[in-house]
Amino acid sequence: MICLATASATLILLTGSIGLSWDHSVEKIRWSEHYRVEGDRLRLVEASVRGSGAGMEPPPEARLEGGAWRWRPGLLLTEVQLASSEFTGDYTLCQDSGLCRPLGHWLPAGQAVTLSACDSAEVN
Repeated sequence: MICLATASATLILLTGSIGLSWDHSVEKIRWSEHYRVEGDRLRLVEASVRGSGAGMEPPPEARLEGGAWRWRPGLLLTEVQLASSEFTGDYTLCQDSGLCRPLGHWLPAGQAVTLSACDSAEVN
């Protein structure tokens, strides 16, 4: 399962992986990442960006596919911090089922969100 937590709320997604996307604050270019739960951590399975510039250059191993630079970072993370910014708009979160919604659909807007792996024992 994946947990999304703010200072005032926690949301448990009954899924083992998610897609997360947003628009870069300066370049206004779409950035996407796909995470999968592995034990008590999140694996950053794939990242993609539809352009480059302002601190978002794709790494050397990235390949241009379907108009986006794609690569497989493989990072294993304890958590991911999602900042709230008036300059980027809301994040889009997609579940395994293909259901995609703005993050604000589930959690209060304007708050930082922590994304992490969790299990039901942690949130009871």
